[in-house]
Amino acid sequence: MILLDLKLKSLTLNDLTAILELDQACFGGLWTMDGYQRELNSPNSELLGLFSPVYGSKLLGMGCFWAILEEAHITILAIHPQYHRQGLGQALLYSLLQTASDRGLDRATLEVRASNLAAISLYEKFGFKIAGRRRGYYQDNGEDAKVLWLSDLQSPQFAETLENWHTTVVYGLRKSFWQMR
Repeated sequence: MILLDLKLKSLTLNDLTAILELDQACFGGLWTMDGYQRELNSPNSELLGLFSPVYGSKLLGMGCFWAILEEAHITILAIHPQYHRQGLGQALLYSLLQTASDRGLDRATLEVRASNLAAISLYEKFGFKIAGRRRGYYQDNGEDAKVLWLSDLQSPQFAETLENWHTTVVYGLRKSFWQMR
């Protein structure tokens, strides 16, 4: 079986055009160039990208979190629509949580559209629990957001959980003929 390579890396200002193209494909232009530049320049932000050298180093997915005190506030998890359901979201979420743990953060949180059942399922698979609801959170249509939390990123049990997730991620990628490099 031939596996296609994926490369995970921290995004930089050199990736700004690809970031904006992916944002447009996934969200219709959620953030501006200035917004992404601020994120890329902030020491409190982590922006990770999944690239495929096979497709001319195309940015297939990105994730972002803000480090606020001991919390990772996940602000973006986006996979290009052409690459949905191939394990890339799992790989990116795993990488964000690994990075948050490596930074010494203790908790992770995020908001997700109440109607986005696929995303909610992914987050719950990774141990997130629904902690609340933000009414009318999304400005484009007034949809509610569910607030999800994951605690104890610094516990010994979480290190073991990360190892288990790594196995799950590798297997999920292989099923879709991907491998992480």
